[in-house]
Amino acid sequence: QVQLVESGGGLVQAGGSLRLSCTASGLTFNTYSMGWFRQAPGKEREFVAAIRWGDGSTKYGDSVKDRGTISRDNAKNTVYLQMISLKPEDTAIYYCAAARLADTLARAGRYDYWGQGTQVTVSS
Repeated sequence: QVQLVESGGGLVQAGGSLRLSCTASGLTFNTYSMGWFRQAPGKEREFVAAIRWGDGSTKYGDSVKDRGTISRDNAKNTVYLQMISLKPEDTAIYYCAAARLADTLARAGRYDYWGQGTQVTVSS
């Protein structure tokens, strides 16, 4: 049984910051790459950030470049997404995901497991 549970979402004002967390269970966490995606109403799921297993290298989507930082704590089986300078356009449900692979992580189809999502709402 594999579970990914996101937390840390909520309502923030434009220009503010937040940190999302995702805790995994039922898998060998340090052998999985981890990613964050988001989905706004009526839109496709969008890549936000990813961090590889092994070397821990990171990758970011254009929508959050220079405003987001992904990190992981393997001892806690947790991946984080820190976002700053939030905009109303960042409003979405944010999902974490786990992938056995370490390449092409901007594609949602590369991931094996998904969390239930956490709502982020940015007010103007």
